[in-house]
Amino acid sequence: MDKISIIVSCYNEEKALPIFYKELINQVSKFPKDVDFEFIMVNDGSYDGTLNIIKDLASKDYRVKYISFSRNFGKEAAMFAGLEHASGTYFSYMDADLQDPPELLLEMYNLIKEEGRDAIGTRRATRKGEPIVRSFFSKLFYKIINKMTPFEMVDGARDYALFNRAFRNALLSLNEYNRYSKGFFGFVGFDVKWLEYENKERVAGKTKWSFWKLFGYALEGITAFSTAPLIIASVLGLLFCLISFLLIIIIIIKTMVMGDPTSGWPSLVCIIFMVSGIQLFSLGVLGQYLAKTYLEVKKRPIYIMKETNIEENK
Repeated sequence: MDKISIIVSCYNEEKALPIFYKELINQVSKFPKDVDFEFIMVNDGSYDGTLNIIKDLASKDYRVKYISFSRNFGKEAAMFAGLEHASGTYFSYMDADLQDPPELLLEMYNLIKEEGRDAIGTRRATRKGEPIVRSFFSKLFYKIINKMTPFEMVDGARDYALFNRAFRNALLSLNEYNRYSKGFFGFVGFDVKWLEYENKERVAGKTKWSFWKLFGYALEGITAFSTAPLIIASVLGLLFCLISFLLIIIIIIKTMVMGDPTSGWPSLVCIIFMVSGIQLFSLGVLGQYLAKTYLEVKKRPIYIMKETNIEENK
C-alpha cells in the first residue's frame, strides 16, 4: 500500500487555504482506494488566521498534520521540516495558492509507478500573467546559472514534484542552512521526468515574492552552487592589472616623446573610479561567500518548531 505525503508551506494563506484544501481533497478522491495520504501543512510564522484554519482542518480530517514555526523561517525551511516529519512512500511539495495544480497529482503518480522514475517534476510552459520584467530576469537567471553549474537547473521549474523515498533521503542529506531547493533537485540527480503546464495565477491573496526578494533568492542560488563569481572577480583583477601596466608604459613613452605628463587627468579620474568600482564589486562577491560560510559554521537550526500534532497522530 502506497502512502503519499503532501507538504504544504503556508505563510499568511488565510484566504487561499480553504479553497486549496477543497480542491486537493477533490483530486485525492480520484486515486485508487489502496493509496493513503497525509497532508503536512507547515505554518511558517503566519500572523493572520492561517494556523487556526489548519487546526480546524486537522480536527476534521485525521490526514491533516501540521507543524507551526516559532517565527517566519522561509519556504525552504518549511519544505525541509515537512520532509523530515513525513512518513510516506512518496512525497510531494505544493503551494497553498493553487499555482501548483492538484489535478496533476494523479498523472504524476501514474508516471512514477508505470515508468519507474525516481521523481516527477513540474515546470511552467509559459509565464502567462507574470510581469514582463520578472519573466525577462527569470529567463536570464537560468541562462546564467546553467553556464556556471555542472548540472542543469530547468527553466520554469517549480518546487511542485512527486518523488520516492530514495530521492527524499538524498534531499534531507543536504542539511545546509543556506537552502536553494531548485539547485538541490538538480544536484542530487536521479531519474527525473518533467511535466509541463500552463502558468496558474494565485487563487487568493497576494504573492510574498517581490522583485528584490527574488533577486536575493537568485543570488542565493548562484553562490550556493557555483564558485564562478569568485573566478570572475579574479579574472577582472588580473585583467585590470594588465591594463594598468600597459597604461603605465604608454604614459612613460608619451611623456618622454611629447613632454606632456599632465594632460588627460579627467580620463585618469574616470579610470580610477572604474577600477575602484571593480575592486568593490570583487570585495562584494567575496563578502557573499564569506557571509554564507559564517552562517554555515554557526550550525544554527534550519527552523524552530513551536507546536505540532504529528506525534499524537502516529
